[in-house]
Amino acid sequence: MIYWDLFATFAKIGAFTFGGGYAMLPMIQAEVVSKKHWATDEDILDYFAVGQCTPGVIAVNTASFVGYYRKGIPGCIAATLGVIFPSLVIILIIASLLTSFASYPLVQHALGGIRIAVAVLIVQAVYKMGKTGIKDGFGWVMAAGAFLLAGFSSAPTIVIVLLAAAAGVGYQLFAARMGAGK
Repeated sequence: MIYWDLFATFAKIGAFTFGGGYAMLPMIQAEVVSKKHWATDEDILDYFAVGQCTPGVIAVNTASFVGYYRKGIPGCIAATLGVIFPSLVIILIIASLLTSFASYPLVQHALGGIRIAVAVLIVQAVYKMGKTGIKDGFGWVMAAGAFLLAGFSSAPTIVIVLLAAAAGVGYQLFAARMGAGK
């Protein structure tokens, strides 16, 4: 049944990726695009973009979009519950244990190693999404501008996304006008 498949797929993603929403992006791409063929790379990139600028966690938002795309509201609910269920269980277990063990050097070193691995997974996700989303020189200029705004200003994510959308529309209108003038 598709609802169980949505729940189970996103529960696996939620259970086996650590480090938050961005760390889940490569696994979402692998499961949803490569294995299940529920979406294309371009669809996932769109889901990530919209998921980033809507309230909530990007992985939960993306799961919701995929579920909704597949089976409407019931699919959305199944995928969303799937992605959050493992986190809820794991957080309850860790919260009950971490307060007792957080100061142990072994635990501190393990968490330090996990942070490094998560950073690498995020870089990998950015690389894969960049290959899909950046198609020409204008895309590289947009990526550089968004990177600079995100990294060196306090501009909210939604502002960066809306500016990029406006620039994309403006560029397309300019290119169409220039093409029509030939």
